[in-house]
Amino acid sequence: MANKTLRRVREAAVLKSDASQHEEVSAWSNRDLIPLPPSRRTWGWFNFFGSWSLSSLNVATWQTPNTLLTQGLSVGQAMAVIVVSRAICTLFAVLVAWCGLTWHIGFTVQNRFTWGFRASYIPLLQRILLNFIWNAIQCWNGGKLVTVCITAIWPSFATMPNTLSASTPATTSEMVGFVVFWTISVPFLFIRPERFKKPFLVSSVACGLGMTAMLVWSLAVARGVGPIFRQGQDVASGSRWGVSWLMMAGVNQAIGGKVACMTNSSDFSRYARDKRGYVVGTVSVYWVTGVVVSLAGLVTTAACQKIYGSVWWNPPDLLMVMMDLSGSSSLACAVVSASQTAGAPRPRAPQSSSWPSPSPSRPCFENICGNAVAGGINLAGLFPRYVDIRRGALLTFFAAWVIQPWQLINQAATFVAVLNSFSVFLAPVMGVMVCDYFLLRRGKVRLSHLFRPEASDYWFCHGVNWRVVPCWIAGWAPTVGGLVVSVRKDADAPEAVYELYYMAFFVGFFVGFFVSFVLFYVANIIFPVAHMGEFDEEDKYGTFTAVEAAMLGVVPTSSAAAAGLIKEEGVDTVVSEVPVDRSEKGPRWWDFRRR
Repeated sequence: MANKTLRRVREAAVLKSDASQHEEVSAWSNRDLIPLPPSRRTWGWFNFFGSWSLSSLNVATWQTPNTLLTQGLSVGQAMAVIVVSRAICTLFAVLVAWCGLTWHIGFTVQNRFTWGFRASYIPLLQRILLNFIWNAIQCWNGGKLVTVCITAIWPSFATMPNTLSASTPATTSEMVGFVVFWTISVPFLFIRPERFKKPFLVSSVACGLGMTAMLVWSLAVARGVGPIFRQGQDVASGSRWGVSWLMMAGVNQAIGGKVACMTNSSDFSRYARDKRGYVVGTVSVYWVTGVVVSLAGLVTTAACQKIYGSVWWNPPDLLMVMMDLSGSSSLACAVVSASQTAGAPRPRAPQSSSWPSPSPSRPCFENICGNAVAGGINLAGLFPRYVDIRRGALLTFFAAWVIQPWQLINQAATFVAVLNSFSVFLAPVMGVMVCDYFLLRRGKVRLSHLFRPEASDYWFCHGVNWRVVPCWIAGWAPTVGGLVVSVRKDADAPEAVYELYYMAFFVGFFVGFFVSFVLFYVANIIFPVAHMGEFDEEDKYGTFTAVEAAMLGVVPTSSAAAAGLIKEEGVDTVVSEVPVDRSEKGPRWWDFRRR
C-alpha cells in the first residue's frame, strides 16, 4: 500500500508535456529547457531595458563611487573605472547571450555542448549556489526596506521591543520586515518569464522616478553639492598600491560583482524577439544608464552632505535620517514612496576592497527575476523530470529560511566576501563558453543532440568533455590565492599574489578568462572533437520562424509550415515560399539583422 502511494505521488510530481509543441519530459529535457518556440519569445528592447535595470537602477550601482573614493581615487578616476567596467560587462553580456539569441537555449543546455552532459553540472551547481544564497540575502535586505516603510507610517515600529533571543543577530522589527517582504514576493513566482513585460515596465519606471526625485530634491534643498564631489586623488604616499593598481582592482571587483548575471545571460536572451532588441536594451541600460545612476548617486550624496553635514551613501539610511531630522507627514509619505523604489545593497565584507554587487535588491519583483527565477531555470536543468522554472523558483525562495540570511550578514562576513569574489571561478567558465561557441563551433549547434545522450555528439567520454575541466582549473588556480589573502586581509602576502587577483578579469584577460580561453582552444586543436560545428538540417523543435530557418540553413518543421503567413518587419511571407539557402551551410553568427 505504501509503495503504491509513493508511486502515485511520484507520478503526480512528474512534469507533463505537450507532444504537439515538441515537448518531452526526460532526465535531460522538459518544457522550459527545450529551444523556445516563437510564441514564447516575446521580449523587445524595452523589456531587456527593464531586465538589465535589475543590475543598474539599484542602490548597489548608486553606491559604486563610494568604495573607489574611500580608497583614495579622485572623482574623475572613480567614474573612469565605472565607465570601463560597465563597457566590459556590456560586451560580455552580449557575447555570452548570442547562443541564446540564435538557438534559443539557455545557460543550462548551452553548457552541455561545451562540458558534456554530466560535466555541465559543474557550472550549473555554481550558479545554483549563488542563486540560493543571494536570494536569501536580498530577501533580508528587502525586509529592511519594508521596515523603513512601516516606520514612516508608524514611527513607534522602530522602537518596538525585541522579543528574539540574544543569540539571534536580528531584531523583531527586522524579522517582521523579512516575513512581510518574503510573503508579498511569493505570488510573483507564478509569473512565467515570457510574461515579465509589464512588471519590467513598472519596476524600471518606478525606480527611475524614485532616484530622479531624490536627486532633484537634494539639489533643490542644498542648492549645490558638498566637498565630496570635488574630492581629488588622495592616495597616501606610503601606500602599498599606486593609483593604477587601485583602478585595476576596482575594475576587477566591479566586473566580479556582475559576472554571475553575465554568465547565464542566455537564460533570458532566448526570450528575445530579435537580436537587435537585446543589444539595444543591454547597451542602453547596462552601460549608459548604469554610469548615469552612479553619477546621480555621487551628486545626491554630495548634496545631502551639504544638507546634513555627513555622508550617507545608502538611500535607506538616508531616508531614516530624513525622518529623524526633518520629520513631517508629507516627508513620511515621500519616504514610503522612495522606500518602495529603492533597495538595500548587498552586504559587503568589512574590507577596503569590497564591492557592492549589483544584483537586484530593491522591489520584490526584481529579487524574484534576478535570483529566484534564475535559480528555477538552473534547478530545472538539475532535475528536469520534476522541476520546471516555477517549481525551481519556489524551491529557491523557500530555501531562504534554511539559509537564514540574518546569520550570514551579521556573523559570516568572510563568507559573503568570498561570494562577492566569485568571478575567480566564473570568468574561466565564460572563457571556455565563448571560445567553444564562436571560435571552435563557428556558432553551429546540433540541438537534437543536447537532450538525448544516446549517440549524442556531446556525450564525449561518459558525459564529460575532459578537455574543459583542466582548462577551467588552470583559469582560476593562479588567482585563488589572491582571493584568499584578500579576504583574510593578509598584509604579509607577496604583492604578486594580489596583482594576479586584481588582473583576474581585466588587462587583456591575462588570467581567468584569457587563460581558459587559450588553453581550451589549444586542447581542441591537439585533440579535435568529432562532428565539431555540425547542426540539424531540420528544425526538430519548431524553434525557428521561416526567415530564421532560411538564414540558418535549416528546413522548417511541418508545424511551422502549417502556421501560414509569418509577418516579419511588416512583410507577409508564405512559409512554403521561403527558400532555404544551402550555399553556406550554417549560420553566420556575426549577422546583426532582425532575425
